[in-house]
Amino acid sequence: MRIYSIHYRAGDQDVVVVKEGFSWGAFLFTALWALWHRLWLTFLALLVLLLALDAAADLLGLSEAIASVIGLAVSVWIGYSANDWRRRGLERRGYVLSAVVAAQDGDAALRRYVDFAPPGAAGMGVGAA
Repeated sequence: MRIYSIHYRAGDQDVVVVKEGFSWGAFLFTALWALWHRLWLTFLALLVLLLALDAAADLLGLSEAIASVIGLAVSVWIGYSANDWRRRGLERRGYVLSAVVAAQDGDAALRRYVDFAPPGAAGMGVGAA
């Protein structure tokens, strides 16, 4: 079982499910992952960070092995932080945390949320899955 946070935006009744924990997409694709999730400032920050690390490695004359280890460490940090950044981005766009649900996958988390949320709760007008 995984833990998912359910985010709801009033008005258009849009619901977004975000997995807790490590994001493989962010680990592998870093800045492109941020673009995919419409996190423009995060994209710019990651782009600047990655370019700065590359420039610093060249300036300091670090070996390829050391630069690769640093790059891997940064990618791991991004993978662990990415879903938190996504939640903050949703909050800035007007979403509110509506529930935290344990489920096998995102679709099951949304179904569980719709099935067990009290009547009239935020997001209940959404057609699940």
